Amino acid sequence: MVAINTEESKSSVSSLPPADAKTRVRDFVKELQDGICNKLEEVDGISKFKEDLWEREEGGGGRTRVISDGGVFEQGGVNFSEVWGKELPPSILKQRPEAEGHEFYATGTSMVLHPRNPYVPTVHLNYRYFEAGPVWWFGGGADLTPYYPFAEDAAHFHRTLKAACDKHHSEYYPVFKRWCDEYFYLKHRNETRGVGGLFFDYQDGQNALYRGPHADKAAAAYSDNLGTVKSRSWEELFAFIQDCGWAFLPSYVPIVEKRNKMEYDEHQRNFQLYRRGRYVEFNLVYDRGTIFGLQTKGRTESILMSLPPLVRWEYCYQPEANSPEAELYETFLKPQDWANWQGA
Repeated sequence: MVAINTEESKSSVSSLPPADAKTRVRDFVKELQDGICNKLEEVDGISKFKEDLWEREEGGGGRTRVISDGGVFEQGGVNFSEVWGKELPPSILKQRPEAEGHEFYATGTSMVLHPRNPYVPTVHLNYRYFEAGPVWWFGGGADLTPYYPFAEDAAHFHRTLKAACDKHHSEYYPVFKRWCDEYFYLKHRNETRGVGGLFFDYQDGQNALYRGPHADKAAAAYSDNLGTVKSRSWEELFAFIQDCGWAFLPSYVPIVEKRNKMEYDEHQRNFQLYRRGRYVEFNLVYDRGTIFGLQTKGRTESILMSLPPLVRWEYCYQPEANSPEAELYETFLKPQDWANWQGA
């Protein structure tokens, strides 16, 4: 099964999570936020995160942490949120209609970092947990958006995430890597946002690994070919989420420390600002986290902290032939098997 049938999904909802599920996930994502922020401040060397605590009128709140004008990060945010309410947003009901009529709870951490140096990639992370009556699931992932092509960086990022996946299920990475390539895709540009990573959603331990809307694409086909996947418990999925979350720092920090030393000029800076425009386009048109946050009346400043501080658009831009910019378009913005990259 790939596309979710309403009747099938009603009958296949797994057993209820443990009584302390919400508390345990909430505590983990807060701890992950703390760990990531502490290390990023160390890497930046100049700037510190500023914390903004907020409350949501309908229920819940969070803490937004933003770093700016640093030695590495021009702007970035690492958020924690915990929200609940009675009215589910349309984006959830479309995928899981059996949740209708139930109060919901959602918690997670999300992060976007926009470095100043064009040779340092932008990066995104999001791990979350959702409950609505008998329905629950984990979702999330991380992806890398370079401005200049370094295959060894893409390979390192993917291999680190694959190692975290492989500790739990040999087919997690192959499915979730393909899902990421498909999700972080700008249809109106016919290009991926970057070199991908992991993306998954609606993981409740039941049915196929792929639980997305595109039954005709690679992630669904790969998942379909696996046949029936053994059920996974709440505890198993929570352990998987934790390992993925903590894999972020070793997947990204070595890239930052290597590339931030590289010198650049106005040409590279202008190209970075132009490519940041793609990030804005994706987040405002396609990103489900942005849509969910706005539909549930979340805090707008926190939701949109993922946008870069400076961006430029250029009419009908074409990279110069045989340039690094052209290589980005020709190779890096198309899905590649980065985990098995062997080098030049």
